[in-house]
Amino acid sequence: MSRRRRIYEGKAKILYEGPEPGTLIQFFKDDATAFNAKKHEVIDGKGVLNNRISEHIFSHLNAIGIPTHFIKRMNMREQLIKEVEIVPLEIVVRNVAAGSISKRLGVEEGTVLPRSIIEFYYKNDELNDPIVSEEHITAFGWASPPEIDDMMALAIRVNDFLTGLFLGIGIQLVDFKIECGRLYENDMMRIIIADEISPDSCRLWDVKTKEKMDKDRFRQDLGGLLENYREVAKRLGIMNENEPPRGSGPVLVKSD
Repeated sequence: MSRRRRIYEGKAKILYEGPEPGTLIQFFKDDATAFNAKKHEVIDGKGVLNNRISEHIFSHLNAIGIPTHFIKRMNMREQLIKEVEIVPLEIVVRNVAAGSISKRLGVEEGTVLPRSIIEFYYKNDELNDPIVSEEHITAFGWASPPEIDDMMALAIRVNDFLTGLFLGIGIQLVDFKIECGRLYENDMMRIIIADEISPDSCRLWDVKTKEKMDKDRFRQDLGGLLENYREVAKRLGIMNENEPPRGSGPVLVKSD
């Protein structure tokens, strides 16, 4: 395997230079992190599952006309994606109270919200990704008002799709996080979905038992993270019941 130039490394993924201009290779690591990496473990096979689940979701989003950076899955751990300029915001859509909104507003976890709520967080690990308003976003130039409108519209469409997708397999979509990027094509720029959508970025509860099937199992020391990610993949129909998430996968190429 030839050496590739590393573009960026985050907590859960590495981006490498792609084979064609305007493309990147997104590598899914096995690292599990919480509380801005204050808690960290390596869980063999997690990256393989997230790659498969995110591929499945992004392929469906592309098919129904929701623009994403996803082009194709290359192997067990890597995707070919379009290169975008990431907007420095996390867009969180909440359907049920859990996590920080319960702590901030004193809403009991599990309370169905009156309507879906969209929140913005500034992507900055040193500041612990603070929640921000549209006023902050425009004042500091992180995104323009039309871009905010586009991101909110995309978030609502993704929420509608994911809610139905997961409900159909007995899973409640509590909330999820997406990131968006600016895709430049010729003289045009448009906002598209980037990053990943997986149990790392969604809160997923079993409809009947309310068992958590997402990264809260790691955050809250519940155990069984890999088993629950595998169950999500199995219900989505992308993994056979007895298929192990092959942890070895392709060799990670180190670059200077």
